[in-house]
Amino acid sequence: MSSPQTPKPAKLVIGLIMKDRALFEPLSVELGADFGSVDMVSSWMPFDYTTYYEPEMGTPLYRRLLTYKNLIDQDRLPEIKLTTNRLEHTFTQNGRRRVNIDPGYLLYERFVLASGKNFSHRIYIGKGIYADLTLIYQRGGFEKLPWTYPDYADAPMLAFLTQVRNKYGVDLKKRS
Repeated sequence: MSSPQTPKPAKLVIGLIMKDRALFEPLSVELGADFGSVDMVSSWMPFDYTTYYEPEMGTPLYRRLLTYKNLIDQDRLPEIKLTTNRLEHTFTQNGRRRVNIDPGYLLYERFVLASGKNFSHRIYIGKGIYADLTLIYQRGGFEKLPWTYPDYADAPMLAFLTQVRNKYGVDLKKRS
């Protein structure tokens, strides 16, 4: 028989996709008001994996990730996704999104994104939000899954997430 266990806290990771990189500063201020101090920021990465966002946001598009100093309880992911959805709405212009915000969390063994869209590999976690198991960590590195978005499987992204994983280990030790 298995016994319920309290899950470890997670490292909050928020991905941004946008055309206008000048939005990054006001967005990071707003996100900081909700989630605390930023811990790590990725470099800008071109986002040219799909044309899905182009009709709404234009081109070229860029991606950047942020992580936060405060670890989170994993069960906060639905609330965090709803908060980032509201923030996306705040930054709309003429009825069009100017930023896509993808919150998720990282643990030693996996990287999970939040989504409002159901799909076969996504698990409902409450408040209309699903957890998307995006990457798993095994054999010394992150491994993509058949449904992993191409940008999250790209080498620069995996390198950054490995750095985040290392920092997460430091954060866990400090917390103990």
